[in-house]
Amino acid sequence: MFNRDAGARAPIVQLVLFLASCSANSPSADQSGTSENGGTDESLDPLSMPSKPTLSPASFNSAHICASCHPNHFAEWQHSRHARSMQDPVYRALVALRRDHLQGANEQFCTQCHSPICTRGGECVSGFSFEELSPIALEGVTCEGCHKISAIVRPYNAGHELDPIGPLRGPIVEPVENGFHASEHAGDFDESPLCGSCHDVISLSGLVLEQPYAEWLESPANPGQPCQSCHMPTYSGNAAILGPERDNLHRHRFVGIDLPLEGDVDDTTLAEIDAEIEALLAGAATIDLELPDAVASGRRLEFRVAVENRITGHAFPTGSTFIRQAWVELRVVDGRENLLYATGQLDSDGDLRDHWSTIAPSSDPDLIVLSSGFTDVHGSPELFSWRAAEHDSNALAPLERRSYVRSVPIPEDVDGPLRIEAILHFRSHPPFLLRMLGLDELVGLAVVRDVASASGEVEVEV
Repeated sequence: MFNRDAGARAPIVQLVLFLASCSANSPSADQSGTSENGGTDESLDPLSMPSKPTLSPASFNSAHICASCHPNHFAEWQHSRHARSMQDPVYRALVALRRDHLQGANEQFCTQCHSPICTRGGECVSGFSFEELSPIALEGVTCEGCHKISAIVRPYNAGHELDPIGPLRGPIVEPVENGFHASEHAGDFDESPLCGSCHDVISLSGLVLEQPYAEWLESPANPGQPCQSCHMPTYSGNAAILGPERDNLHRHRFVGIDLPLEGDVDDTTLAEIDAEIEALLAGAATIDLELPDAVASGRRLEFRVAVENRITGHAFPTGSTFIRQAWVELRVVDGRENLLYATGQLDSDGDLRDHWSTIAPSSDPDLIVLSSGFTDVHGSPELFSWRAAEHDSNALAPLERRSYVRSVPIPEDVDGPLRIEAILHFRSHPPFLLRMLGLDELVGLAVVRDVASASGEVEVEV
């Protein structure tokens, strides 16, 4: 069960009810007589992971064809994580590791969302090689991979239908007739279930891995603020070079929190994406300190730190929270800048001092983390979803505020005042994971971002 820790680990009842209502379409071992942890490579899902091709990749046009009429959307898309969903070196390394751990079983599980055309077209099968895939399969979540979606069957695990021979669908109510392709308005493209169809992920064992759409369902943003309102903001312009100017076009950068890791993005574009990530995180959460006016020397300083998620539509963090890291750094220094207390500081390898740190001392008992982690059947920490039995999360629900109390011993001879500093940090990847995957060269791109900070002083009474 995917749990959220708010003092005690309580199940998300709404999510359980949501999954129960979708049970007819849920992936399960009963559908094929196998499980994610072993078995055959046969289909577990005739919609998104078919054992035989249900479409031809040749039926889809490359995004480079679309670019001739839609240059702005193409330019936005080409550096997005959608465009690079099959190029991401972390993804590729995880696919290779998963293949090794499971002896090649169920290799379609990840590709069903990373490249639905590849998976449904019979290219992404057991033992596939990225180097041998067709160009359209390697385009990942490409233009027609979205705009030929004809229906949403379920809001998770690539739960959409693809219609290769149908019109190009989108949110424009009155598309202009043209001689290049048929066009059709589809209301799904302005709604969150379209995004949820891939961004919510449930393992073949039934373990909930990612759930931004399920979080949105129970959030204050439902129904007035769909995913697209933040991640595909609108602007005025031309959808096509020969088309009319419109005031509600969607950006196709799909801004999230990941910098490109592929190494072929120019510095200017990288700086633009970095600025967009900073803007997205600005105001995402706040951190506050509740401090006493004074503390007696030789006693204990007790104070409270509170973190609040200001995102209305989903948790902080969300998505792959088992990879994402969000944590609080606290420092208490005296009047001579002596460090009296610290938690949330990184070790010399740049990792948090938790179970995965290899640098002594690796213990940080007061560490406040807001991300999630897996445990295996024995209750021990586990890195990889395909070997996990439980998934526990400390992520903050939309607009949730959570407080933590910390107690610090104060020396008899301390000089005041005491300064207390708090910083809420976030980064997309932990360095230890990148090194474990043999991607040491990417550690520098695991940027630590300061989401929010607070500070205050406490007088010392002798």
